[in-house]
Order: sequence, then C-alpha cells, then structure tokens
Amino acid sequence: MRAARVRLQPRDGAPVRPEPLGAWKSSAGTLRASCTVMASASDYVAELAARGTYHFTTEEAIAALGQPISRVRAALRRLKAKGELVDPHRSFHIILPPEYRGAGCPPAEAFLPPLMQHLHEQYYVALLSAAKLYGAVDEHDHYLQIMARLNRKPIDCGKSRVQFVRRKDLDRTPLLERDEVEGGLPVASPEATALELVGYVDQCGGLANVVSVLSELADALDPEKLVSVAPLSPIAWTQRLGYLLDVSDNRGLANVLVPVVQELACDFAPLVRALPKGGAKRLSRWKLAVNARL
Repeated sequence: MRAARVRLQPRDGAPVRPEPLGAWKSSAGTLRASCTVMASASDYVAELAARGTYHFTTEEAIAALGQPISRVRAALRRLKAKGELVDPHRSFHIILPPEYRGAGCPPAEAFLPPLMQHLHEQYYVALLSAAKLYGAVDEHDHYLQIMARLNRKPIDCGKSRVQFVRRKDLDRTPLLERDEVEGGLPVASPEATALELVGYVDQCGGLANVVSVLSELADALDPEKLVSVAPLSPIAWTQRLGYLLDVSDNRGLANVLVPVVQELACDFAPLVRALPKGGAKRLSRWKLAVNARL
C-alpha cells in the first residue's frame, strides 16, 4: 500500500510555505562572495532577506561585515532583542519574517532542513510526530520528534519545540519517497514508525499510549513492507510489536510477523525492557515474556 501524502502544518494552523526555510535560497556564503563589506549587521540581514536567504551563521556574518567577532556578536544580540533574529542553535541564526514574530520563531519544520545541513547530520521525523502525519495521533502538543545519530539537547524556539532521539543505525530506516511528502522533511515510513514506537516506548507516552497509537496506525501498514522492514531493527522490537498488534485487534498484521520472530529471535524478550522478566507469562508465539499489564 502506497503511503498517503502528508502535509506538515505549523502549530498555530498557518499554512506551510511552498518551500521550507531549508529551501530558502542558501547560503549566506554566496552573499559574502558577491558583496562588498557592509557597514552594519542590519544591512547584512536586510540584504540576505532581500535575496531570499533567511538563515546564516555567526562566522558568515563576521566574514561579511569585516568586523571583530565581539562587535558582530553584540550587533546580532541587539537584533535578537528587537525580535528580528532567533537562534534555534548556537551560532545559527534565523531571520524572523513578520508573519512568525507572534510565534517567536518559524515552525520547526521550516528551520530544521538548513540547521541539520549546517550540522552535517542525517535525520528524519519519527515516533509520535510521524504517527500524527499518518493520522494515528489526533493531537500531539509535545516536541516535534526527530531521529538523529547523535544526542542533542531539545530546541525551544518560541512556540517551536524539537526533541532529538538518538538512533545510531538510522540510515537503515525506510523513509517516505521525496514526492510523497509536502514540506521537505524526511519522514519514517509507517512500518518503520510502528517498530520505533515499541522501541522507544518511554519517548512515546508509555506502553498503553503506544498500543492506542498502533491501533490507529494499523490502517497505514502494508503487511509485505512490514515483513521486509522488521529485520532492520532489533528483533525484540518485532516481538513486542507483534504482541501489541495482537492485543489491539490487528491479528492479521500480527500474523505476518510470526515467521520473522520464529526465525530470528533467539530468546524470550521482555515486553518492558526495564522490568525483570522472571515469573512473567511467556508467549511462545512471540518468544515474549509479558512482564507488564497494559
């Protein structure tokens, strides 16, 4: 089943621009190479915005202004105090268009592409944020959840909030094809999202919430794709997912995972990793020790 097209929306309900901030013509380096040294940070920011570039680094500003680092930083702080700039990350600045000044920051979906490009880091929308795009979560007022290779502090920028979740092998995760997503952010496929929900239960509101989300996500899951994606994650995730699909009345989907578990699982995994599995009921179908009540 082909994944449904999804549209990323800011939290205040304003429509997404045709291109995210990540596609705003980049970079400030082009301006630096083509312009003479400017007299002020305000002139530099205004020129960038006029050219359709809404992000720059402190280093680029220093090179363009030709002034000492302390003076440039002081000028940028003044612009930030006036509400003309925001810094979602250290030394990475976003020029704040008038339409986003009430929110104090552009939507996270807009500034993430250029920021992650600046950090040279692979990423994708994951967990509850991905599930929301598939219609499995009605309201998700928490952080935009982003899977990344490194541990990073959450971003709080005005009303935009981003939580980074670490996965070292995220390059194995199937993503939606680029033409399936409006907004430009890479998004984990529905099948990968289902597996990651049970792999990162603590980041998803607990086991009961994951069961609720899976019951809604089931309609977006393709059985053949689910079987092909399962071996790309720890086998314990498949053991838990199969069981949770069973208990959420999605036995047909669960059945396709049974052969994967029987072939690849070498031991009984605990339903909840942090709890002991001694004395827990054991299900041979999933090679799972059910050590918690739903």
